[in-house]
Amino acid sequence: MLAASDAAHAQSAPLIFAVLGGALLVLVVVELSSGRLSTRSLAVLGVLCALVAALRLPAGPGDAPTFFFLIILAGYVYGARFGFLLGALGLFVSALLTGGIGPWMPFQMFVSGWMGMTAGLLGQALSSMQLRGTAEILVLCVFGYLWGLLFGALMNLWFWPFAVTGALGWQPGLPLGETLRRYIAFYALTSFAWDSVRAIGNVLVIAALGRPVLKELRRFYARFQFELL
Repeated sequence: MLAASDAAHAQSAPLIFAVLGGALLVLVVVELSSGRLSTRSLAVLGVLCALVAALRLPAGPGDAPTFFFLIILAGYVYGARFGFLLGALGLFVSALLTGGIGPWMPFQMFVSGWMGMTAGLLGQALSSMQLRGTAEILVLCVFGYLWGLLFGALMNLWFWPFAVTGALGWQPGLPLGETLRRYIAFYALTSFAWDSVRAIGNVLVIAALGRPVLKELRRFYARFQFELL
C-alpha cells in the first residue's frame, strides 16, 4: 500500500519540503527582525528542537509520546508561532538523526507544526483564566489525547487518496459526505488502535511530568523575556 503512496509523492515531496524549509527560514528571519524572537529565545528554540529529536529516538507503539509532550507544553507556554517552529524543526532534526527521511517527512513537519501552533493558541485562549495546577494539567491531557489521534488521522491523508482503493478508498467525484464516511471507516479499521496508544501515552506523560516541565518552561520564559509568539 505504501509503495503506491511513495511513488505518488516522489516528485511532489521534495518541492513541498523546499517550500516549507524556505518558509520556516523566512519566518525565523522575520521574527528576529521584528524583535518578537530574540537571540536568546532562538537559542531556547534550538535546544528544544534538539530535545524533541532526542526524545523521539526511543519510538515505540504509536511513536514516542515524549516527542508530542514537549512540543505541546512548549507551544502552550511560548505561543503559537514558537510552537509551529518547534514542531516543524524538531521533526526535521529527528528525521536527520533517525534516517527517517522520505516523502512523508514534509507532511510530518506540517502536522507537528500545527500541533505546536494549536497548543500556543490554547495557551493564549486560557491565559485570562489563569489556570494552574490540576485544572491546567487536565486540559493539557485532553489536548494531548486529541492530538494523539489527530496526528495519525492527518498523516494518513498523505497516502490515503493514492494508495487505498475499493470501498474504503477515495474516488474522484465522490460527495464530501461519502468521502468522509470512507475515510472514517478506513481510519477506524487501520489506525485508531495504534493512535490510541499514542494518545494514552500523551496523557500519561503530561500527567506525570507536566507540572515540573511547565514550571521550568515558564522560568525560562520570564528569564529570557519572551514576547508571546
